[in-house]
Amino acid sequence: MGAAQIHPTALVAPGAVLGEDVVVGPYSIIGEHVRVGARTHIGPHCAIDGHTVIGPDNHFYRFCSIGGIPQDKKYAGEPTALEIGAGNTFREFVTVNTGTAQDVGTTRLGDDNWIMAYVHIAHDCQLGSHIVIANSVQLAGHIHIGDWAIIGGLSAVHQFVRIGAHAMIGGTSSVRQDVPPYVIGAGDSFRPVGINAEGLSRRGFTPADVQALKDAYKILYRRQLSVEQAVEALAALQAERPTEAPAVQTLLDFLRASSRGIARP
Repeated sequence: MGAAQIHPTALVAPGAVLGEDVVVGPYSIIGEHVRVGARTHIGPHCAIDGHTVIGPDNHFYRFCSIGGIPQDKKYAGEPTALEIGAGNTFREFVTVNTGTAQDVGTTRLGDDNWIMAYVHIAHDCQLGSHIVIANSVQLAGHIHIGDWAIIGGLSAVHQFVRIGAHAMIGGTSSVRQDVPPYVIGAGDSFRPVGINAEGLSRRGFTPADVQALKDAYKILYRRQLSVEQAVEALAALQAERPTEAPAVQTLLDFLRASSRGIARP
């Protein structure tokens, strides 16, 4: 373990805190309120500012802009923040903004996320861990994304939308309503087509788990029920077998919390 390696052309503000073995590449700029965890690599021509806390083992490729002020006309200079966990990858030209006073005030990303080139993550987004966001995806403000979700390239997500854990969104989709966990689909507007069975099996879900989710999907989307009616039917199903499919309970909790309504076929 050693001191940070800062290229002579980089500009690091006196108040910035860099952990052990951090690398700062040529012509990058680090602001005075930035804290960077150990072994994080910041490539050339990156700008990291704002009240930004970055965990260990992250990798920012060239031309990233991290911790910039929100693109929100209501922003009035409040000291809002950005928090990034450990082991994330940010490819070229990724932009991530700090939060706003109108929400929790902090944009957050978890661990081991893979953020590809030209992705924009707007103010107050709350991202979990192990998420893949492909090239040129645009996330508006206040979006919540669960663990292991995948968003295909050139997709756009409306503000305040929630995307559940293990959901998979195909490329060039326009997402205007909540996408329940475990669901796969695509389109403009996004339309669900089934359960992300292959992805779930790769992540250790049992055949019984996947079948239970397929049964839940049929209740939610194929019985011509309203969301309220589907919630009642799923709750009754869970009451009959509460320990058999905890993933269904996750789906049920998501539906109960939805405020924008869910995407429909």
